[in-house]
Amino acid sequence: MPMSNWTVTMPSPTAGPTPMFLQLAHGVMNDIRRGRLLPGQRLPGTRAWAKSLRINRNTVIAAVAELEAQGWVHSTPTRGTWVRETLPVEPRPTRRPGLPPLGVPLEPLPAFLTPRSFQFSDEVLHLSAGTPDPRLFPVELLARTWRRVVRRKGRHLLEYGDPAGHSSLRQALAGMLSDLRGIPATEDQLVVTRGSQMALDLIARAVVAPGETVAVESYGYRPAWDALRLIGARLAPIPVDAEGLDVDALARLLRRRKVRAVYVTPHHQFPTTVTMSASRRLALLELARRHQVLVIEDDYDHEFHYEGRPVLPLMASDDAGVVASVGTLSKVLAPGLRLGFVVAPTALADRIARLRAVMDRQGDHPMEATIGELIEDGELQRHVRKMRVIYQARRDALAKQLTAKLGDTLEFSLPPGGISIWARVRRPLALDVWLARARARNVSVNPGASYRFDGHEPGALRLVFARFTENELTRAVDVLKASLP
Repeated sequence: MPMSNWTVTMPSPTAGPTPMFLQLAHGVMNDIRRGRLLPGQRLPGTRAWAKSLRINRNTVIAAVAELEAQGWVHSTPTRGTWVRETLPVEPRPTRRPGLPPLGVPLEPLPAFLTPRSFQFSDEVLHLSAGTPDPRLFPVELLARTWRRVVRRKGRHLLEYGDPAGHSSLRQALAGMLSDLRGIPATEDQLVVTRGSQMALDLIARAVVAPGETVAVESYGYRPAWDALRLIGARLAPIPVDAEGLDVDALARLLRRRKVRAVYVTPHHQFPTTVTMSASRRLALLELARRHQVLVIEDDYDHEFHYEGRPVLPLMASDDAGVVASVGTLSKVLAPGLRLGFVVAPTALADRIARLRAVMDRQGDHPMEATIGELIEDGELQRHVRKMRVIYQARRDALAKQLTAKLGDTLEFSLPPGGISIWARVRRPLALDVWLARARARNVSVNPGASYRFDGHEPGALRLVFARFTENELTRAVDVLKASLP
């Protein structure tokens, strides 16, 4: 089997009645039994082995002879010694057994935590995966810029740096937020994070104490709810309708109990895609000011708006310092880069940066400096404009296919922005049967219950179009149609 170029550390003999060569042989046998040394693995040469243990080479030669005699290894003159494929013990497991089970008790993880993430399969069209199309990512441009930045600034980039993020990226983001989102942010108000999920976790840790109430949308982003629950917050769902978060319902909650924060997605509500109305936005900001509630605004896909001008974030109208806005470059570039950010009043941004230094010390400053340069050079802006045209075409293609082939089953409003369509089932249908049949044909769709706070099925689907070509979207809709019960 192929091996790395590491020098294998061999068991050491100790002083005692057992001859040293037998100690070496028994140590190797034990390492083979427990899976540390694998069948077919090459052992160190006798000369190097003896040198590493500072013992006589003849002792090592005697140990190898003993192992050969008992069938554990085989040697070839001038070539080396290997663990035998056929061993005088039970057959080895199909993979490394690894360390023994943990010998100390662990408390169960909270039941709400989602399973570990998985790698998307190229064979399956994951129609609910909220990511951009990685095939459109400018890999060569990123690689060239990274090399140029590291050559020029490598000495400083490879040192410890500011846990708030590399200065060049924070400056570039501040300019972007001012130009595109109307937020007059400064570098000191920005913290770069490893994706929006870290940003949400850090805000929760910085603001919410265990037992405090956080209001959330009744349809929403479950990983954000998990981050809040994990630090001990009590979540209170607020209804969502065609104008976004029901601010009157939030006001009623505020009259009954103290609320520490409210988490909202006002631009393209997740997952229904509706935009919070202007009157509700103003009312929400006034409620937050009056009751001293932090508004955690998740503006996760601001750059992708296709009809008219995008609505400015809540933070652009925040004169009271009650909004912390979360953004991500995952939708613009690629989720694997893990680049998100928080823009908040300076005191809160400093608090978040200090917490981040404890859990992660700092982010990937070479990559952050690279993305900062792409923004300064206008390359990121050009990429966003290109993606906006492509994603609008994909939105229109999916809408056309759904109307033509599933018009009697699904109804939807064409979203003015974002990367998905929220479609409601318009007739009685065994949704679980339908989606299971589609999954068997390599089209995966999450039911609406995945996004509802109470877990009840609303009879709706979130269908993401950004990740797939128009041909792939056509194939996905064909599979959905063929899978109808």
